[in-house]
Amino acid sequence: MKREDLLNHIKAFPDKPGVYMMRAPDGKIIYVGKAKSLKKRVSSYFRHSNFASPRLRKLVDTISDISTIRTETEIEALILENRLIKLYQPFFNVDLKMNERYAYIKVTSEKFPRIVVTRHKQDDGAVYIGPFVRVSEVRELLRLIERYLPLRYCKGEIKEPNKKVRPCMRHSLGHCLAPCAGLCTENEYRERAADVIMMLQGKGLELVEKLRKKMDRSAQNLEFEEAAALRDTIRAIWRVSRQRNNIPEIEAGRDNFWETLNRLQNILKLPMLPWRIDGFDISHTAGKETVGVVVVFEQGYPNTSLYRRFNIKTVEGIDDFRSMKETLLRRYKRCMDGQEPMPQLILIDGGPVQLEFAMEALRELEIISIPVISLAKENEEIYIPDQKEPIRLDHTDPALRLLQHVRDESHRYAITSHRAARGKNFRRSKLEDVHGVGRTKAAQLITKFGSTRAIMDIAEEDLASAPGIGRTLAKRIQEHLRQADEGSPEN
Repeated sequence: MKREDLLNHIKAFPDKPGVYMMRAPDGKIIYVGKAKSLKKRVSSYFRHSNFASPRLRKLVDTISDISTIRTETEIEALILENRLIKLYQPFFNVDLKMNERYAYIKVTSEKFPRIVVTRHKQDDGAVYIGPFVRVSEVRELLRLIERYLPLRYCKGEIKEPNKKVRPCMRHSLGHCLAPCAGLCTENEYRERAADVIMMLQGKGLELVEKLRKKMDRSAQNLEFEEAAALRDTIRAIWRVSRQRNNIPEIEAGRDNFWETLNRLQNILKLPMLPWRIDGFDISHTAGKETVGVVVVFEQGYPNTSLYRRFNIKTVEGIDDFRSMKETLLRRYKRCMDGQEPMPQLILIDGGPVQLEFAMEALRELEIISIPVISLAKENEEIYIPDQKEPIRLDHTDPALRLLQHVRDESHRYAITSHRAARGKNFRRSKLEDVHGVGRTKAAQLITKFGSTRAIMDIAEEDLASAPGIGRTLAKRIQEHLRQADEGSPEN
């Protein structure tokens, strides 16, 4: 890329946190850095007053292209920067092989493990995560972790808990489980330590799934405070570790997903890596209960906490095209208000017509910086605005498989959301549509009698005896349910 083109390219960078990758003419990554503001930080390299260092001059002279990855916070950028430096070992980055100069997060091998920051990696049975370049930012990361998955920091081994010991102030602040005072069992503490290690090692998705199951169990057992605490922990793990999650480890032999993102960027000629992809689809039954959905993929993995569904309000009957337009309008109005993150790529399930209606929505919102494509199911063709011929990739191409994954997930979520809306409306028509029966009373009747079928079949006087019903309303309810049953598709 010519220097003038490169400078114009940088002008489009966001004034947001993230990571930037500088490449040589052969495409090889030669430097990885993080920034509070990608635009300001990268622009600073090209101000002549900063060329005091020969190493910096050499770097700038070698740069042929720069790509960026947006993150929500500087902490996420820090984590991602360290992972990418380890992964690619760029020539102009500090050599991370000099391990003694950089910080590790260490989880000790004691009976009640401690979490510490150290510059010396030893063969002592402890778990080491790193190295990290900036120890001050590692401490900031640990402060975020201790709020949700606290371990002890105090020195000294705890051989046996002593309930006579008074817990320290950190326990009062919720930053320690106080194993020294016997306020948690060894198994409970070790499970917490395993959770911390899992998150720091980039296994956030597995940890979130594990905690979700615990949250569901707590909710079923009516332990609502515990369920709420687990919910907050899950959200924090997404926030703190999602940039660390599932970035491939060379030594583990996992597929290099980073190269898939690079390939997708090159094929579609995207201005930056598609780190976050929004996928859209529509579902309905004969034009009724139409639902539009968006699914969000980050690093190629679905982030279900960012999925959204929209009950279509402005479109009557079967009209997938205008339903798609309404969905995008509502979605990106929220993004413009700062309620939702913006993607680097928008994927529409469908062909060129669906794509055009999506573009129409974005033009109305004056959003012109986000690339939009559509993927048609029949021949798996990729349509791009203002390009007559679709892009056709081999069915084994990892870039195509990623797009198919996003498209198929949006289709699945659209069908699931539509079924939920249809089921909700069906249930409403059977009870809540009866004059004198609202949502609360309907729920009470279902709880008491078990189902609408049971309500329809019981003796009228039994139904009338239910609180707040009476004989007149009981008769009206049963007549309505029988009429609805006669007109249902099963009959």
